[in-house]
Amino acid sequence: MNIEETNIEGLYVLSPKLFKDDRGYFYESFNKKLFEKVGINSDFVQDNESYSQKGTIRGLHFQKGVHAQAKLVRCSKGVVFDVAVDLRVGSSTFGKWYGVILSEENKKQFYVPRGFAHGFSVLSDVAIFNYKCDNFYNKESESGLFYGDPLLGIDWKVDTPI
Repeated sequence: MNIEETNIEGLYVLSPKLFKDDRGYFYESFNKKLFEKVGINSDFVQDNESYSQKGTIRGLHFQKGVHAQAKLVRCSKGVVFDVAVDLRVGSSTFGKWYGVILSEENKKQFYVPRGFAHGFSVLSDVAIFNYKCDNFYNKESESGLFYGDPLLGIDWKVDTPI
């Protein structure tokens, strides 16, 4: 697996090594030892999956305080544009965002640490999106940012957002 740092500290794009043959393919989507080697020390406790149609924007969501979550996300069907916004007060990239295309074809994953808002837009007809989280969901700690906030200026790559 190739783990690539982004221009925002703590965000990583992960590209697995695919083993293909005439039966199909195999790849390792998570390896705790490899993650720890680059400083990703999340202990994942919950997996989530969402299904969405083309043009859907989900986000920008985050959990506050002790219920904050780090996430390892991927798109197992379709194509999404995935975005993380740095909410860490005092960070040199506070308020900046990073986006990456995740798809069933490229098999890339995106690691989003605690202290970030997260969201994605669906670029294909449908998408199945998977999340590993290092903390349990807590409704009272749920919060979000407006996806269309002009101060962020995120191009979600969809014409008519749902």
